Amino acid sequence: MTDAELIAGDAETFGVLFDRHARPLHRYCAARVGPEVAEDLVSETFCLAFRQRDRYDPSHSGALPWLYGIATNLVRRRRRQESTRYRTMARAGGTGVSSDDPAQRAINRIHAVGYARLLNKALAEMPRKQRDVLLLYALADLGYEEIATALSVPVGTVRSTLHRARKRLQAALPDHARPQAPGETIR
Repeated sequence: MTDAELIAGDAETFGVLFDRHARPLHRYCAARVGPEVAEDLVSETFCLAFRQRDRYDPSHSGALPWLYGIATNLVRRRRRQESTRYRTMARAGGTGVSSDDPAQRAINRIHAVGYARLLNKALAEMPRKQRDVLLLYALADLGYEEIATALSVPVGTVRSTLHRARKRLQAALPDHARPQAPGETIR
C-alpha cells in the first residue's frame, strides 16, 4: 500500500505507516532534542498525523516529508530544550552523535571533537528557521522540495535559508577546518 492509502485508512492501517517511518523520524528527533525526548516526539508526531490525516496531500509520493514537518513543528515547541542541548554540547565538546561500533566512535571523536564546540555554539545561536532547514537537510537527508513540503514554504526559500545557514556554519569554523572543495588543498 502507498503512504497515501495508509493515511486514508483506519488506525490499524495507519500503524503500518509508523512501522515504515518511525526509525528515520526518531534519528532526526534524537539529533534535535536528545534521545531521551525523541521517543515521545515520534509518538506525538504520529498521533498528531493521525488526527490531522485529512490535511495530507495524497499527490505527494510519500508521507515522510509531511511527517518531518509535523516533527519539526513539535521540535519548535521544545526549542528551549534544543538550544540548551546545543549549548551544553558546545561547553562539553561533544558531538551528540553516538555509534555502537568502537572504531567508528574513535574516528568520529578524532574528526569531530575539535570542532564540536564551535558547531554546537553556531547551531544554538542560529535562527530557528535556518536550523530547521539545515537539520532537515543534514540529519533527515531531505531534498529541497521535501524540505519545502515539510515546512510549507517555497523551494526558493529553502535554498536561500540553507545557503545562509551554511555560511553561518562556515563562519564559525577556523579557515583550516572548513570543508574543502574536491581537489582543493588546505593551506
